[in-house]
Amino acid sequence: MNLDVFLSLFSLMLISLAVFILSKKLKLPYTVLLVIAGSLLVPISHIDFFSFITSFELTPELLFFVFLPILIFESAYNMNIRHLLENIYSIGLLAVAGLLVSVLFIGFGGQYIFEFAGYHIPILALLLFGAIISSTDPVAVLALFKEYGAPQRLTLIFEGESLFNDATSFAAFLIALDLMTHGYQGPDSAVSGLISFLTMLGGGLVFGLFMGFLFAKLIEKVHGNEHLEITLTLLVAHFTFILTEVISEHLYIAGQQIRLSSIIATLIASMVIGNFGRYKMSPHVEEYMEQFWGYFAFVTNSLVFILMGLLFASLAIDLNVAIWLILLAIATVVISRGLAVYPLLWLLNLLGKERPIPRNWMHLLAWGSLRGSLAIVMVLLIPNDLSIEGWNLDFTVKQFIAAVTIGCIYFTLLVKATTIGKVMHVLGIDALTAMEQVGYHKSKAQIYDKSLMKLDELLQNQHIDQNQHADLRQRYQSLYQLACLDYKTAIGDSSIMIENMLRTYALGIEKEELKELLLKEEIEEKTYKKITNMLSIQTERIKRGQEQVKSVDEHFPIDSLEKLVLMVSRLAFWRDHSFKPEELYCYYRALHKIAGRVVGELGTLEGSGLSQVFDDQVVLDRILTLYRAFQANTWKKMQAILSQNSESLSRLNQSTANQSLNAVQMDTLDKLHKNEIITSKLYIMLRHELEQNKR
Repeated sequence: MNLDVFLSLFSLMLISLAVFILSKKLKLPYTVLLVIAGSLLVPISHIDFFSFITSFELTPELLFFVFLPILIFESAYNMNIRHLLENIYSIGLLAVAGLLVSVLFIGFGGQYIFEFAGYHIPILALLLFGAIISSTDPVAVLALFKEYGAPQRLTLIFEGESLFNDATSFAAFLIALDLMTHGYQGPDSAVSGLISFLTMLGGGLVFGLFMGFLFAKLIEKVHGNEHLEITLTLLVAHFTFILTEVISEHLYIAGQQIRLSSIIATLIASMVIGNFGRYKMSPHVEEYMEQFWGYFAFVTNSLVFILMGLLFASLAIDLNVAIWLILLAIATVVISRGLAVYPLLWLLNLLGKERPIPRNWMHLLAWGSLRGSLAIVMVLLIPNDLSIEGWNLDFTVKQFIAAVTIGCIYFTLLVKATTIGKVMHVLGIDALTAMEQVGYHKSKAQIYDKSLMKLDELLQNQHIDQNQHADLRQRYQSLYQLACLDYKTAIGDSSIMIENMLRTYALGIEKEELKELLLKEEIEEKTYKKITNMLSIQTERIKRGQEQVKSVDEHFPIDSLEKLVLMVSRLAFWRDHSFKPEELYCYYRALHKIAGRVVGELGTLEGSGLSQVFDDQVVLDRILTLYRAFQANTWKKMQAILSQNSESLSRLNQSTANQSLNAVQMDTLDKLHKNEIITSKLYIMLRHELEQNKR
């Protein structure tokens, strides 16, 4: 039997890969084809030879404790907390208030809809269904948003809502399930449910912060041991989730059980690791983390959606009866989503708490509300023998909820997901902004310029002959000239747009140089994080048409998470997070280096192929003047610190030089071993010697 389960698991993974390849050829959403493939596997499994296919099943434990933490961590790890807080009102309204509006409408409004069609469904059953189906799933729709080019802010709002309303939805589900199990006792039950809802979210938030900072500290302690760092990120997701559930089972205050939201705790802990703990990882591990978790999320989603198809195809309910219930449920859910989006965002725009959300964005938020894995988790958690007063249908409460839930999921995947691209196009959301049009042609010009440089290199190395070089050069020179012409046409006489493009280009150079300094271990995570935050703020300002900096001495605010860390550190007497003279010197030295890199690269534009792209000499001189001022300012501050701390900084410079030499030595040794110039035995001996010399 165990062999059948393993054979089923790996067969499903193999089928998922085939479906992924097919989805690329058919240009259909991957998750949609997975669900269809899962449905088709049920009749195939009736053949004796393929009977093992259904041996691996979705269980509540597997989905809840294994798959769900992976999906939460992967999304939350990559979410920028500063961008999240800039849109916290829209995300909060949709994730909490919007979800509750949806749940209540499905419960109370849905009863009238079903009654009108001749089905008497008790309100509690519909409230339970509303709690399950109201949470949006980001997996399929976000992939489509990125593919069709949805605006970054719209993508962030949708992803933020999808993450946070998972916690809201699950809390509402537990309350509704408790009401169905123990019965509604009047206002006391409503008040108790509200208190339970707030403690789940609030308690999960606090516990998530604690676990996130705890694991960030552990990652800092094992810095340099790559395997331990990766293992700790794996643990933070599952350990936080499971420990929250354990605490919820045993935490009683005044005889009242206090539940914490394991979803919100894992979400917050993951965001702390992604925005705070990632800077404490070894640079190579930090680069690898997105690929590592992206792979796990891919496998998890593949299994969840293909097994979802298997689950639906094997429902023990008459499809002739279920189809009408499903259609009524779909209509109810569509209306509830509209009520959860339009009034709340219209009110937000009226209050002016955030940048206005355009009407066409509201349309897409209402239409692009796909449902997925969490809904299946909650359906599986419903007891098979759950009963409710007034239930007189021929199937159980769980069978009804399972049928309408999976039917709604199918509708969102087969109808909504496949039409999102067309809806975006009709609404004009995929249209390029003026800045993006200019960036498109500029990028093409840069690509073809690099191609021309590569052609000259190929000729010099005798990889192509003169005739081949001439033919290819003529072709790419024409493409380059055409891209430059399109660029100039798109930008017109707008010197402001030229300046913004050049400033964005300069900031890209800064970010690249900063990353290299971190990889060479010339700066620490504190310095890297501070400068990254500064460059991120400058980039956002340029996107909004604001000044890049107010002055060369401008002080950039730290993000809210860093403020929290500083506050807790001072209260708990942790290590001082302020910059010491040596750290401040390294900070200004890093700024001096990245400004110097920009001056060097911009200074060579005139003689390069990009001279036709950035051909406004006045703008170029203005930006060069700014970065030279940065250089002079940081150099002045470095000298001031040096004059007051000459002895300690002399040791720092010596230590930095030794670090650079050690890095070169290790890199050279790794290349010798990788290219099989030395044996593994010699590699181990030499590495051991170099590590000894470092101490």
